[in-house]
Amino acid sequence: MTVIITDKGFGPDTWTLGYEGDTALDLPSDTDPVQLSERIAAQVQMIRIAFPSFADGRGFTIARHLRLSGYKGHLRATGHLIADQYAMARRSGFDDVEISDELAARQPENQWLARANWQQNDYQARMRGGSPAAA
Repeated sequence: MTVIITDKGFGPDTWTLGYEGDTALDLPSDTDPVQLSERIAAQVQMIRIAFPSFADGRGFTIARHLRLSGYKGHLRATGHLIADQYAMARRSGFDDVEISDELAARQPENQWLARANWQQNDYQARMRGGSPAAA
């Protein structure tokens, strides 16, 4: 089983269309972000990007590239992320994070919720003299 993490905490997976077919796509962390725009068609409603290790941040780059390229569908980070990476995942463009039950037991919901206010804890905005949450 897996646990889905949103800004509201742990919750069930609400994706009901399945991961096979043209509506969903699983991408490994070594996917070339430059070639994604050509592969992602409008009918792809959900993209899961794998994080094989919490030390592998390539998924953040892939998500950011997809959003900057105009992808409006659902982006999910899946795999070995830790609570400290939640704010970065959200700022990169992910809608939610999917982790294993084992990881959820080691990093309970309160650790993820401590990072759920990711918009107010934006280091770059503070350095520029503003906060995206104040806008």
